[in-house]
Amino acid sequence: MTKASIKEDHAVKEDTVSDNHAIGQEHVIFKRVFSKSVLGLISLFMLIPILVVLFSWTQPVADIWEHMTDYVLPQVAKNTAILLLMVTVIAGSIGTALAWITSMYRFPGQRFFSWALMLPLAMPAYVLAFVTVGIVDFSGPLQTGLRDLGVSAAIPSVRNVWGAGLILSLAFYPYVYLLARQAFLSQGRRAIEAGQMLGLSRGKVLLRLALPQALPWIIGGLLLACMETLADFGAVSVFNVDTFTTAIYKAWFGFFSLTTAAQLAALLIGVVFIVVFFEQYWQARRGNTVTQGNSRRFETSTAAKVAMMLFCALVFFIAFLLPFLQLLYWTAMNYQEDFDARYIDFVTNSLMIASMTTLLIAFFAIIIAWIKRQYTDPSTKLMITLANLGYVVPGTVLAVGVFIPIAWLDNQLIAFGLSSKQLLSGSVIVMLLALSTRFMTVSFQPIDRQLQRLTVNQEAAAKILTTNPLQRWYQVVLPVLKPGVLTALLMGFVEVMKEMPITLMTRRQGWDTLAVRVFEMTSEGMWARAALPSLLIVLVGLIPVWILLRQSDKNS
Repeated sequence: MTKASIKEDHAVKEDTVSDNHAIGQEHVIFKRVFSKSVLGLISLFMLIPILVVLFSWTQPVADIWEHMTDYVLPQVAKNTAILLLMVTVIAGSIGTALAWITSMYRFPGQRFFSWALMLPLAMPAYVLAFVTVGIVDFSGPLQTGLRDLGVSAAIPSVRNVWGAGLILSLAFYPYVYLLARQAFLSQGRRAIEAGQMLGLSRGKVLLRLALPQALPWIIGGLLLACMETLADFGAVSVFNVDTFTTAIYKAWFGFFSLTTAAQLAALLIGVVFIVVFFEQYWQARRGNTVTQGNSRRFETSTAAKVAMMLFCALVFFIAFLLPFLQLLYWTAMNYQEDFDARYIDFVTNSLMIASMTTLLIAFFAIIIAWIKRQYTDPSTKLMITLANLGYVVPGTVLAVGVFIPIAWLDNQLIAFGLSSKQLLSGSVIVMLLALSTRFMTVSFQPIDRQLQRLTVNQEAAAKILTTNPLQRWYQVVLPVLKPGVLTALLMGFVEVMKEMPITLMTRRQGWDTLAVRVFEMTSEGMWARAALPSLLIVLVGLIPVWILLRQSDKNS
């Protein structure tokens, strides 16, 4: 072979390598652009309802707003502020105290109460609300029993903002309890003993050492409870307390002004985003890791042990056991009269919309989690945050934000002669869009955490074994991802089953779920007849609590 031919052969090889490199670069660029486009579309899909609500201020409705500012908004703002204050004080105090004694002291029932005190998470706030009202009403078992014993003292009515604040505090204290307990367990006994060696009593150790260190966790739990309070619709409806969520509902179905409802929703979004800002700040302060401390607990006096046991038992009894037993009693008393063919539709509709929503958001969550793993640039992080923003937005807001563009699209189809009536408004599509926006992050979080278990070495080994990306997904990625997907499906399913305002506000007439049935019965004061659908919802709601308890046990 001549020198000229050798040079020519080298040049051909270099050109081939260069071409392959260029093709590889083009493939990488195409993959990146395609992934970003898909993520952008999903983010836009989740963001549209919020944008629609915010842009509603471009359509003023002066006559209705004059009435709203004079008679509605002052009371709504006052009630909302009272509820937030009560939940902050009561839920914060109860959750922190329970976390401290169950994590640091040994007393009878301590192991049981450490997980049982989380069971109120399985009971929606609106169920706890109507059961409480049903028990303490004039015709309820409490006052009836007192009259039978000859006690004629009247119990003050709880159907006011103060009663609502107390019930919401009992419903949402587990958020504070869970995070505060993690914080106290991370400090461990050694940190407490170090404080005592400095001459501090256990009470002073709590105030000067444990609480300051646990404060980011406690405030994080409080802000979660406050977001749930702002989003609540069912419980405040039972207590006849006007908040932003009920005002949005009344503006839509009372004043028949979707624009006014959207503008009220925009105000609520502003309040919620302020809470979210502080929650993100404190989440950054506390970090994402909790190191386990020494799990040995302190011994104390017999009187103190009895007091701790009674305190835990009282909260557990009022927040979960008593309402649950009352639901069982009402269901047993009214089962034959209340259960009929309609319940087949209630259950079928609930299962159908929950299954469809869960599958859709799990599919989107897998895509988003995988793109997040591949790209870590700021634009990707921003789009992922936007895609998960719906969970902090109340259901009433999303119901309005989805219904407005769907109604507009229906009107355009009619205007162009493509349809003679509204096809999309009131359909399952509206509910599916709003519910998917609301609960996307419920599926994303467990899938994302599970995907983080897939190491770089495992991915590299998979690429060596096969060049087929589908085969790598099937053999390597999916086995790792399977537990997270299962958790996402279960938690998403239960959250949709419990959700009330979106289904109530966007369904067509006569298309009812278990949650809508509860609302209809409680709106008419038929507490006993609301027990059966509520009991079914509570039993299903125990599933994510069980999952949460298992995860907590693994981390403890």
